[in-house]
Amino acid sequence: MFAIVDIAGFQEKVSEGDVLRVPKLVAETGKTMTFDRVLLLQSKDKILVGSPYIAGASVTAQVKAHGLAEKIRVVKFERRKRYRRVRGHRQLYTDITITKIAGG
Repeated sequence: MFAIVDIAGFQEKVSEGDVLRVPKLVAETGKTMTFDRVLLLQSKDKILVGSPYIAGASVTAQVKAHGLAEKIRVVKFERRKRYRRVRGHRQLYTDITITKIAGG
């Protein structure tokens, strides 16, 4: 069984037991979260497609950790203008484990 769920504005394909790294969520480590924006749900031979979401379907996940991703460099450059800027960015993330997918 798998589902496509909207988590923090991103569509993720999830199954039970999957570990995901998503943009930072407001939740304590070890707590359980429920996502009810399920777009598609597939079991053995049945597929449910929402318009836009499936009523009664939900995905439950446990928050494992929060952290900062690797630094990326953002470079701005204009040739022949003596203009160069280098800036770094580290994205906040949350690791979650999918524990249950409930059908609608």
